[in-house]
Amino acid sequence: MISVRDLRVVYRHHKTGEEVQALLDVSLEVAEREFCVIIGPSGCGKTTLLNCIAGLVMPTSGEVHVRGRPVSAPGPDRAVVFQEYALFPWRTVWGNIQFGLELASARRTLTRDESARRIRDAIRLVGLEGFERHLPFQLSGGMRQRVGLARALVVEPEILLMDEPFGAIDAMTRELMQRELLNIMQRTGKTVIFVTHSIDEALKLGDRIVTMTSRPGRIKTILSVDLPKPRTGAAQESSLAALRRQVWSYLEEEAQRAVESGF
Repeated sequence: MISVRDLRVVYRHHKTGEEVQALLDVSLEVAEREFCVIIGPSGCGKTTLLNCIAGLVMPTSGEVHVRGRPVSAPGPDRAVVFQEYALFPWRTVWGNIQFGLELASARRTLTRDESARRIRDAIRLVGLEGFERHLPFQLSGGMRQRVGLARALVVEPEILLMDEPFGAIDAMTRELMQRELLNIMQRTGKTVIFVTHSIDEALKLGDRIVTMTSRPGRIKTILSVDLPKPRTGAAQESSLAALRRQVWSYLEEEAQRAVESGF
């Protein structure tokens, strides 16, 4: 469904003006309905890769295709959920979710009834019934992130691109959100590319885990996780522990390189 071929991204450092190579020769195929997790040290280009797939960053060279069509700009088939909640403080839950439809309206005009139905469905999907008229400051961090997820889902994209969406919330809420995300994905059948720094999160969520090198970011390994979800309980713990050690062994050297290089 998603094809990344020989992707290379070079940009200029905002302070020094020198060229920085963010991604080098990255190639990746992601299947329909797959939950693909990307993990790597800070500064390895995870977000840059996600933004290239979203159409927010144009590669220096290489190509990104979705269903065989080249990506040259953002599109309604892809929606991004950011780490920061990125909510309008003056808009209610309903209004913030509606903004997703306002962005998409240039491509397809919806009737007022259809828009309202979509917003109600998205609110129900993320479990925010009863909070439609609340403002962001009246919500917990987890609830704000649910609003961000609903805003992405309301445009009914085929692909969700998630950039450390649970990085800013506490550990207990993060675990609940991970579970809720798996339930939503099971119900909607979306294709997901999920960026994280957490090995445990990658193992809980991913069908495949893509590890990246320190800058310039390249794909180091791709590991399939053939365990049923949800991945909880003692029965899976030994398998998860072995996979955890394996992923860490891939990342340890790259993390040290990232520290030594100052990224």
